[in-house]
Amino acid sequence: MFRRILIANRGEVAVRIARAARELGIAPVGVVSEADRDASWTQVFDQVVTLGPASARESYLDGARVLQAARQTHCTAVHPGWGFLAEDARFAAQARELGLTFVGPSADAIARMGQKSPAKEAMRSVGLPVVPGSVGLVKDIDAARAAAAESGYPLLLKADAGGGGRGMRRCDEASQLDEAFSAASAEAESAFANGDLYLERYLTGGRHIEVQLLCDRFGHGVHLFERECSIQRRHQKLIEEAPSPALDDAGRRDLGRRAIEAALALGYENAGTIEFLMDPTTKELFFMEMNTRLQVEHPVSELVCGVDIAAWQLRIAANHRLDLRQEDVAPKGHALECRINAEDPHADFRPTPGTLERFDFATDVGPGTVRVDTHLEAGDTVSPHYDSLLAKVIVHADTRAAAIATMVACLEKTRIEGVNTTIAVHLAVLASNEFRSGTYDTQSLPGWNG
Repeated sequence: MFRRILIANRGEVAVRIARAARELGIAPVGVVSEADRDASWTQVFDQVVTLGPASARESYLDGARVLQAARQTHCTAVHPGWGFLAEDARFAAQARELGLTFVGPSADAIARMGQKSPAKEAMRSVGLPVVPGSVGLVKDIDAARAAAAESGYPLLLKADAGGGGRGMRRCDEASQLDEAFSAASAEAESAFANGDLYLERYLTGGRHIEVQLLCDRFGHGVHLFERECSIQRRHQKLIEEAPSPALDDAGRRDLGRRAIEAALALGYENAGTIEFLMDPTTKELFFMEMNTRLQVEHPVSELVCGVDIAAWQLRIAANHRLDLRQEDVAPKGHALECRINAEDPHADFRPTPGTLERFDFATDVGPGTVRVDTHLEAGDTVSPHYDSLLAKVIVHADTRAAAIATMVACLEKTRIEGVNTTIAVHLAVLASNEFRSGTYDTQSLPGWNG
């Protein structure tokens, strides 16, 4: 096992990985921007290196500075977390060229899955159906018009190098295509330095379901079943749950089997997630994309399957065999996760940075158990420079109804002061008939009118 590992990230994910590292006897080393240098969460590290100014491009996204920090602190491995450099194939390759272990899949796998059009072709080649749309990229507006005429409307233009909803535009009719193409391409170029787009049929009322995978480098892998991530705003996930209320036991086992077989056929290694979109009419599940990293919502899979995903990432990277057998992994009970952001939901979810005057989560509520993943405490400052995530509240209970009741009880008694939060949105969704019946989809936030 590694003795020292550099965590190439910040905030909640950095704290999460540091905790997993310590439990395995690994000393965590951190990197920070000048804006984060005095943050309380940096105390989880044995050593901290300041990368540069507050701008992410001059700090957390500067791969050369991050790798230099790893070398000067005598780390032998680098864990990228999620976001920033986590899916940067060049960074992964450079780390390995310097003799560092990159905690994640190969640079080739990251590159192949990071470009959405090649990813679709790869998954099609191993038998997974993909969302109908363009075959490859749409290089210009004429190609987009031709692909749209074949796929039909509504449709989505999506950034080939994208994620997080950036570089994405929906078109309900042909008259919207030209403007949407220009806007999506420009946004993709700005966000990812790559304006390439592809086109997919938009499945109105579809459901977003993903499968968590773990694969070692000896050709063995298991799936940790599925998560439902359909409660979204502008393609950003707000609430996740496992198991999905849209699948029965036979369906989830079949989906997991197909996903792990596809990953192993491609020679995938470490943790990954294959995301699917369910057609609301036929219930067919189409491959959308693969995330080659640890995901924000991984705790719901950890709680229902009893598996520490972050710890297994580290073990697999250190050449340990994955000693989990598929028949030994079974979902138990139900888990929910709410992402609590410092945003004003009554002002179009505008970020509200500031000082946390109070930050108390009600964890002693029943009938289930509550886990809070956060990097913050009362008195801390929520930075305007980075994402607005305050905490993830994850609950686990024997039944879905009990999990919902526990989450509601927790959020109603939680007290956060000094910044606006999205708790009111979560409570409205959790109270809605659509959510409680499990009949929601990606189209709206049930129960929330803004």
